[in-house]
Amino acid sequence: MSVFTPLERPMLEEFLAPYGLGRLQDFRGIAEGSENSNFFVSLEHGEYVLTLIERGPVQDLPFFIALLDVLHSANLPVPYAVRTQDGEALRQLEGKPALLQPRLPGRHERQPNAHHCEEVGRLLARLHVATRGSILERPSDRGLAWMLHEGQVQVARLPENSRAMLESALEEIARLLAEQPELPRANLHADLFRDNVLFDGPHLAGLIDFYNSCSGWMLYDVAIALNDWCSTDSGDIDGSRARAFLAAYAAKRPFTALEAELWPEMLRVACVRFWLSRLVAAQAFSGQDVLIHDPGEFERKLEKRQRVDIHLPLAL
Repeated sequence: MSVFTPLERPMLEEFLAPYGLGRLQDFRGIAEGSENSNFFVSLEHGEYVLTLIERGPVQDLPFFIALLDVLHSANLPVPYAVRTQDGEALRQLEGKPALLQPRLPGRHERQPNAHHCEEVGRLLARLHVATRGSILERPSDRGLAWMLHEGQVQVARLPENSRAMLESALEEIARLLAEQPELPRANLHADLFRDNVLFDGPHLAGLIDFYNSCSGWMLYDVAIALNDWCSTDSGDIDGSRARAFLAAYAAKRPFTALEAELWPEMLRVACVRFWLSRLVAAQAFSGQDVLIHDPGEFERKLEKRQRVDIHLPLAL
């Protein structure tokens, strides 16, 4: 189970007391996390999720808190930070930064259909629309420059066929980094996978795990989400799901001509980002009891994205 910092009941009770949410009834670790320690916490006054930040940009936690406040104010179903009775949002537990957030209803949808993808596309567009007018700036710590650097490290470790495909993708990434095309920007979730969305029946009830959020190209966020929600097990794009996702998004935030031109390239960039990060995680945590996602999933998807037949819908 991916709980890096186990908690004992007395220390947790002491930590929770300043929130004034009643007695601790139960708590348990969440196995799905791969970077932070997360716990479901049941209190007299409700259900919550406690996150201990184990790694990553700790100095940027005020950014995440501020972003979630903005999205909560825009009526998006997100887990904003609960404040103590003294108004404190970010605290320390076991020497780690700690956040308490409401537990949202619903469950993860592992086998999405076109309806689920439509819901996700609509919500992602709402997120972008809510932030594009007043972007909270934060560059991704795994952006294009990171991909170029880490890609060169990994190239030497890959078999010949994989190496050639990655080198070709890195050339595209280098060109994007140099040209910095004028694509529309907003705040991004940047990790909108199936395990970060909750459905309550057919209704999308929650969007969670914003610890990869940043500012950047909206098209990149769209590509990340489509690569997960609209892919078959073999890595191909499922046409019906992809069209439902893109149409719902475009109804809220129309795409531009330049976005349509760079769409195939952006899908490949999004594949590279997660192929590399999963390779890094697999190497760092080899042999440890930590959830490691399969790097090969995004290698296969990158191979399939060498040809892209699903185009962005453009208004006539």
